[in-house]
Amino acid sequence: MQRTIDYTYLLQNMLGTPKTNLVNNIQLSQINSKPVQAQLKAAGIDTNSKQYKAVMSQMMKDGNGAMFTNVHAIKNLMRQYDKNGDWIDPTTGLTGLLVTDENIKSRKRVIPIPESSREEMFESTKREFLRENGVHNGDTTRRSEVYTNLYRKMKKDDRLAAGWTMQQFERQCSRVFVAAVKAADPTWTAGKQIPAGALDGITRQDVENALRSVDTKV
Repeated sequence: MQRTIDYTYLLQNMLGTPKTNLVNNIQLSQINSKPVQAQLKAAGIDTNSKQYKAVMSQMMKDGNGAMFTNVHAIKNLMRQYDKNGDWIDPTTGLTGLLVTDENIKSRKRVIPIPESSREEMFESTKREFLRENGVHNGDTTRRSEVYTNLYRKMKKDDRLAAGWTMQQFERQCSRVFVAAVKAADPTWTAGKQIPAGALDGITRQDVENALRSVDTKV
């Protein structure tokens, strides 16, 4: 999941905007000074909150002490985090979906995911595979809905790993479907009409068996 961030607080200085034109101009290097902290508190910002601390951490990471921000930008960014300082995905409204330097490696692990989600992905992938003759069509797919439904069923700390697990399952679905179609028509390639009934005998269990076989070899 990628996030959308308002970088106005950084661009104002990068583009050479005169300091006198900035509203509530605050230099990041001075953010912890008593006058600035008083200004923030007077504007209704809780500088002890995890939301505020998360925003400051992100600002310092994205910019440097010479950059500028303002009260309005800080308030806008704080709305993107919950009371625990976790980033809120704007599409799903869920937390736990932000990939960071800290979790980028740990998210790549297979964990148990609901059978209902595996079934939903299997049926959706099969339906789209047949409709598009094996071509991935980003304009018509509803795969993002399947992932969102999965995330809603998982605990916050398991959502990234659940998404990665689902990716492995989704890819295996496609591999099994391709193998079945080529068994019916060895000359078949993506985009060519799929022989009628080529996937009729394929079940979710076939995909899961194939996936376990791959896991065993790794």
